[in-house]
Amino acid sequence: MFVRTFLIVGIALLIWSTYARPSGAHGAREVYVVKPFDTLWSIASSHYSGDPREGVWRLERRNHLTGTTLVPGQRLVLP
Repeated sequence: MFVRTFLIVGIALLIWSTYARPSGAHGAREVYVVKPFDTLWSIASSHYSGDPREGVWRLERRNHLTGTTLVPGQRLVLP
């Protein structure tokens, strides 16, 4: 009984892995190039709806920023 169940699960897994494809739900990676006088707050408020503080936090976390200083020409990956 155990061997039959194991065999059925193995075949199902093999068939599923053959037909499984990535969904592409995340889309393309969006990169923002920092312009003079840009701040994390201004970038977050222009790219995210709602409270900009959450956008600032997401930008800092996604780009591994330790401070809020941005340099013109710096590339930020938008979460």
